[in-house]
Amino acid sequence: MIVWIKISTFAKVKNVTNMKIGDKVRFLSEVGGGIVRGFQGKDIALVEGEDGFEIPMLIKECVVIQTDDYNIPLKSVAKPAAPAVEEEEPEEEKPITYRAPEIRGNDVLNVFLAYVPQDIREISSTAFDAYLVNDSNYFVDYLYLSAEGKSWTLRSRGTVKPNMKLHLEEFDRSALNGLEHVAVQLMAYKDDRTFLMKNVVCQELRIDTVKFYKLHTFEKNDFFPEPALIYDIVRDDETARQVFVSAEDIKDALLGKKGDEVPAKLQKKGPKVKNDIVEVDLHIHELLDDTTGMGNAEMLNYQLDVFRKTLEEYRTRKGQKIVFIHGKGDGVLRRAILDELKRKYKNYPSQDASFREYGFGATMVTIR
Repeated sequence: MIVWIKISTFAKVKNVTNMKIGDKVRFLSEVGGGIVRGFQGKDIALVEGEDGFEIPMLIKECVVIQTDDYNIPLKSVAKPAAPAVEEEEPEEEKPITYRAPEIRGNDVLNVFLAYVPQDIREISSTAFDAYLVNDSNYFVDYLYLSAEGKSWTLRSRGTVKPNMKLHLEEFDRSALNGLEHVAVQLMAYKDDRTFLMKNVVCQELRIDTVKFYKLHTFEKNDFFPEPALIYDIVRDDETARQVFVSAEDIKDALLGKKGDEVPAKLQKKGPKVKNDIVEVDLHIHELLDDTTGMGNAEMLNYQLDVFRKTLEEYRTRKGQKIVFIHGKGDGVLRRAILDELKRKYKNYPSQDASFREYGFGATMVTIR
């Protein structure tokens, strides 16, 4: 009993000197305990029980069973800096590359220079747009130039994507005099796959500026919703044949020859007869000595006129075979001839001419 009293007395002394707000205490003389929430005077502590009510209890009747030093004022201590975390740089997004779809049969190079009136209803006063049309599966790097005498001016340069058209410039009628002699230089390639190499092109064109005042000059086409004046630069891999005659050349020719020796501007070349077969070469340069100032439509119409006149000339010779040479491939002239035969000359049998002699570039018609 004496031993118990001594221990209790020591505990009380300890409690008196050490008890503080926030300590968890247990009561000595009764069941219970709680957390010290305050003091009344020097002897009584306010203890909050489990029910949330504060009970006044003599300090000497409380034993501290758990203490918390959070109420002790602390010196301001700088927290150690957190170790720097290196932010991962976002990976650079790689551009998605893909192969643009190609058009079947468009691996032959077809490039055209087109002039489109902005208002076809006001042909006498409207402005115009110039385009380069790339009707092929190739990228085409180009230069578009105009000449004044022997000096050239770059009007546009760039790249036309496959099977696309590109706007070159806008101009009004005051600029027509500077467009009489133009040139287009081309280099074709594919940048995302293997390809067959194409020849580098440098094509000079004679632009008849009078055509820009005539409504019928501009025709319906496959590339624009509006009528357009279109010049061939390359057709089916072959550079279009167009002769440009400068003023100096004409002057030299006139001074170097007598008047009766000057050749006519258009000189027709007649058909040939070979093994009883009439052979007519419809290539424009075989029909005409000079095509200066003629557009594509005019040259095609001239070729078809020769075709029709030849059939008319031999219509009384039953069984006569006539070979029309129009060039290889599935070109415009060949399609036009087959269309004429289908619509106007249904009773005339036709077939591909001898492959050995003409390849795929000629059609033979038999008069019936």
